[in-house]
Amino acid sequence: MINRRLMLGTTLAAGSTILAGGARAQDWKSKYPELVLAVVPAENASGVTDRYGPFIDYLAKELGTKVTLRVANDYAAVIEGQRNGSIHLAGYGPAAYARAVVTGVKVEPFGTTVNNDGTLGYYSVFYVRSDSPYKTMEDVKGKNLGLVDPNSASGNNVPRFLLNKLKINPETYFAHVTYTGSHENAVIALQQKTVDVAANWWNSDTDSNLTRMVNKGLVKKEDFRILVKSDLIPNSPYAYLADLPADLKAAIWKAFQESPTKAKAAFDKLSDGKDREFKAVDAKYYEGVVELIRFVDSLRKQKS
Repeated sequence: MINRRLMLGTTLAAGSTILAGGARAQDWKSKYPELVLAVVPAENASGVTDRYGPFIDYLAKELGTKVTLRVANDYAAVIEGQRNGSIHLAGYGPAAYARAVVTGVKVEPFGTTVNNDGTLGYYSVFYVRSDSPYKTMEDVKGKNLGLVDPNSASGNNVPRFLLNKLKINPETYFAHVTYTGSHENAVIALQQKTVDVAANWWNSDTDSNLTRMVNKGLVKKEDFRILVKSDLIPNSPYAYLADLPADLKAAIWKAFQESPTKAKAAFDKLSDGKDREFKAVDAKYYEGVVELIRFVDSLRKQKS
């Protein structure tokens, strides 16, 4: 009889735990009947929608709530959307995430992608046209520079850091400095000779914004070559609002972490099959990028 009572008590306690867990899930679902995921515009809007659509459907199924993709016009829109709470999840560039932190947005990075070769980073490169005579950065003095967005790591902040190491002030060294708005636009501007040198992101010879554009039939790879390449930049983070419920955060990370096996096609589409998995990260992982943004800000103040 005692054992039966103990078993009954254990069963009831387990049932209470399950009910409590279910109640907590219902609590966040009633407060968040819709979750919004936004990503920085590395490519045109239709490209972002096509790339993320299957993954959004997977997240909605796993979380049991509506998930909406928001295609931002620029990097600042993602930052401001998280600041005002209208964007719950964001796919950032590392510098855009750092900008959010520096300006007081309460966000937490939770995951980043691992490249197929096991590395956790990418590079900023300066491209020139293959048919141009330019061989060094000295050769493009007085020419037109194309950057991507003020809050892009590989498209603005790391390039400015590189140029500073070369004792180059872009605004006086080049005839014009143009922000093109996206990585794709920067390459198109170079292709059309609107700019003579353009910053962009690059993982490897077979994985870059350029190769993705080649795969879409937008450009030919042989029309461009790299002038300068940076040191490794930490891969881009996904971040959620810091004040989301802990069980919701856990559910989001679980869905991301399991996506390479549960939704391989959707996961592969995010990177054209160039990523292996998601890896957990935290704010400490991006401290160096936050310091880089503060350094770039200090450069602007010195030259203003």
